[in-house]
Amino acid sequence: MPELPEVETVARGLHKHLAGAKFITAAVYWPRTVARPAPDELRARIAGREVKSVGRRGKYVVFDLDRGYLLVHLKMSGRLAVVPAGQPPDPHTRATFDLDDGRQLRFRDTRRFGRVYLVDELEEITAPLGPEPLADDFSPDDFVRLLAGRAGRLKSLLLNQEFLAGLGNIYADEVLFAAHLHPLRRADSLTGAEQTRLYEAIRSVLQRAVASGGTTLPDRNYLDAEGREGAYQNEVAVYGRKGKPCRECGTPIERLVIGGRSTHFCPRCQQ
Repeated sequence: MPELPEVETVARGLHKHLAGAKFITAAVYWPRTVARPAPDELRARIAGREVKSVGRRGKYVVFDLDRGYLLVHLKMSGRLAVVPAGQPPDPHTRATFDLDDGRQLRFRDTRRFGRVYLVDELEEITAPLGPEPLADDFSPDDFVRLLAGRAGRLKSLLLNQEFLAGLGNIYADEVLFAAHLHPLRRADSLTGAEQTRLYEAIRSVLQRAVASGGTTLPDRNYLDAEGREGAYQNEVAVYGRKGKPCRECGTPIERLVIGGRSTHFCPRCQQ
């Protein structure tokens, strides 16, 4: 599933193409793609709305409109792209949005898990989300306050979108390696120095991944708004590297399952 770096990369690419454009109409080819409102109502309400900007909240691509917000959650295999309206459709296209300049915004989703929302207030969808870990005003003290009273395993905590918004399986593993913390460590066992190390690892790993355009795995489910692969898969320290030598100490990377999620770590660097 695309995580914060991938969604951020997609949003930045779409902003370049769509800021100032107006929607004319929409077509929905898989009704369940539209979570809110009903597809017919979305078609009626999207007409004439101007895109002020395209950004991100958690794992949602957020289109800030002159009235309301269009949100897209890419889930496992969703992709967004702006193409000429006459371009032949992809068989996995689930929704299209016609623009006033003859282009289309298309949502392609092979596995059909992605969802589209048109709402008046952003918080209708994003209210449960925790803070943005890369926000300028997200400080170490804020992070320590978030950890207060948390007793769960670190891997599970990092995946909790109500704790922090945007991290998923890839970057939770990478963050814990960068912080030299075992994924089974309990949050309430961290020292002050370890809390600081974890905060810094979260920000540095996500910043590097955004700079690399995200991570494209062999299934190629993630491509950016221009159809390009990310490059962070060439830098991962532990994710997907079971049995391969740790890049720091040479110890084979191990894998375990935590809460049903595959988890990779170095047993020496992350004791």
